Amino acid sequence: MPESAPISRLQAWQVLLGGICALVLTIGLARFAYTPLLPRMHAQAGLGVADGGLLAAINYAGYMSGALLAAWIESPAWRQRLYSVALPLALVITALMGWSSSFGVWAASRYVGGLCGAAGMLLGSGLVQGWLMRSGHRPELGLYFIGLGLGVAVSALGAMGMTRLDLDWAAQWQGFALLGLAFLVPAWLWRPPVPPPVVKAAAGRAPSRQWMALMVAAYFCAGWGFVINATFTVAIVEKQPLLAGQGPWAWLLVGLAATPAVFLWDRVARRTGDVGALLIAFGLQIVGVLLPALFDGLAAALLGALLYGATFIGIVSLTLALVGRRSPSNPGKAMARLTLSYGVAQVSAPALTGRMVEASGSFHAALWLTAAVLAVGVACLLAVSRVRP
Repeated sequence: MPESAPISRLQAWQVLLGGICALVLTIGLARFAYTPLLPRMHAQAGLGVADGGLLAAINYAGYMSGALLAAWIESPAWRQRLYSVALPLALVITALMGWSSSFGVWAASRYVGGLCGAAGMLLGSGLVQGWLMRSGHRPELGLYFIGLGLGVAVSALGAMGMTRLDLDWAAQWQGFALLGLAFLVPAWLWRPPVPPPVVKAAAGRAPSRQWMALMVAAYFCAGWGFVINATFTVAIVEKQPLLAGQGPWAWLLVGLAATPAVFLWDRVARRTGDVGALLIAFGLQIVGVLLPALFDGLAAALLGALLYGATFIGIVSLTLALVGRRSPSNPGKAMARLTLSYGVAQVSAPALTGRMVEASGSFHAALWLTAAVLAVGVACLLAVSRVRP
């Protein structure tokens, strides 16, 4: 493939669209396609609920490894190279899921998929933002993160369409890999070029240890709430006898709600402050988690999916932006600490939840546990509002 276009030939819309397509590849397909395909893999490939949760945990272990690598590498050239490698690799590991029925192969695919997700999320956002700033444009990363919601929607629509064609689980993974080619082309051609060496930011007062510890704890709780929904939303719906076959609709709703959410939460934060907006988002996500535990039926399941989609991306963007602004001397290091906290929850929560569901035969206990963890996050944020940064 050709090298990315010189900076003078790229337009802002190309860089942003390329970044959005990269997120669809590295997060929407390499990660999120697993969610709508999980029930089919349970039914057709012999994948148990506990092993399904373990695969999700392995994926997030890969993401956490990628976050550590992204925080460690300072060379702009290497950051761009790793981002470039992740784009086609995301398609390869997506296809790999359908090439074998071996748990070891699936685990390897999920781990490398996590690495690709970290490249798209962490390296990609930095490269896109840096290019926009150097080129005299506003760093509109809100547009970039549309790729997360779009990735969910693409994975849902793809699964729904291929299910209508009566394709089995393996063929659907192959179909997602073919679909990803449409996103690979603009993502590759419109990559931001290698940025100049980073100039260290002027020294500034770092946030207090207590403030930072509370934010890290709150973000851990957010990661727990995110991963349970991201892994099991479709399975929760499909497990209800009267809702069999309706799971992809819930996952599609997550994507449709998440796509514009960044802009809406930015407006809320202007009125309430970042911590106030985070408290509202956490509260709504708790309601969304508990709805399918309290009520049977499609309406409760879809409303829960809607609330999840509308809140998770706002929590991510608001938290990272807040911590970055409070750490002017090295915002990237502060964001990396939070990302690792988020990653620890993403590794531990799916594995535990899978075993809880297998033992009880229901998601109810896992959903109540998730709501309790999110409530701890609310308590941390309330403490943050009383602590000097």
